[in-house]
Amino acid sequence: MPRTVTVGLDGSSESRAAAEWAAREAELRGLPLQLVYVREPVPEPTTQAPPAEERGRIPHEFAEGLRLRHPGVEVGAEQLSGRPGDVLAGLAKDAELLVLGSRGLSGLGGFLVGSVGQAVVAHAEQPVVLVRAGEQAADEHVTDPAGIPSAAAPYRPVVLGLDIDHPDDSVIGFAFDAAARRATPLRVVHGWNPPPYYAYGLSADVELHDELARQEAGALAEVLRPWRQKFPAVEVIETSRYGSAAHHLVDASREASLVVVGRRIRRSALGTHTGPVTQAVLHHATAPVTVVAHG
Repeated sequence: MPRTVTVGLDGSSESRAAAEWAAREAELRGLPLQLVYVREPVPEPTTQAPPAEERGRIPHEFAEGLRLRHPGVEVGAEQLSGRPGDVLAGLAKDAELLVLGSRGLSGLGGFLVGSVGQAVVAHAEQPVVLVRAGEQAADEHVTDPAGIPSAAAPYRPVVLGLDIDHPDDSVIGFAFDAAARRATPLRVVHGWNPPPYYAYGLSADVELHDELARQEAGALAEVLRPWRQKFPAVEVIETSRYGSAAHHLVDASREASLVVVGRRIRRSALGTHTGPVTQAVLHHATAPVTVVAHG
């Protein structure tokens, strides 16, 4: 069975923006696109639920529009029944990546990630992309020479949030591959803080701060060295900064075509979670965000 770019569609404007993004991504990857409309079962009979045939038209009608706008992409559509979070997380197993729409913009200019998005990100073991409402193709590109947004201009950089203490090949590889497909630089962002026993004297000791900064930058360069060799055509911009990694990533997202972060897979009685940095990026980034699960 060929892998697909799969997108959850519910007829909302944000899921439509996600489907358009997914179609562009499918074209970049040379993969088919699969639209999935998940309908939660409702008690029968009910006067509030639209007829099944009407619900079934949503993915198929939108698929027709996508075929017209993206003639090079094979587009399929299906309607499934169940809890959307569970169904979509299950579909991710057979997808190259799963794409979802956010619920809109928060007061801080980022995502309002709903319960379905949170559940899918926390449980899916394939990459999940969240696309904000209103995302347009031109938003992923730099402005043209006249200063006008244009999808014909080069892509903005891909941004990777990297934990150099626990680097994972699947997260790094996804980001390098995304940058290579877009023929754009990869900006790697690493935020660091001193060990607790340095914290009190750091602000007053400039030399100590500089030495720690050099060590962190050197460690970042060492992690990326084999990836630079594997992807020689990708320009890599290394950014190692003191302070909150989440803050630096959200700031970098303003000039990014895509942000890539990781989520460690943890199976315990306490359940799953996405981690504080990824959670902050999901809620406040202004570019599409890919969450790559890893062991």
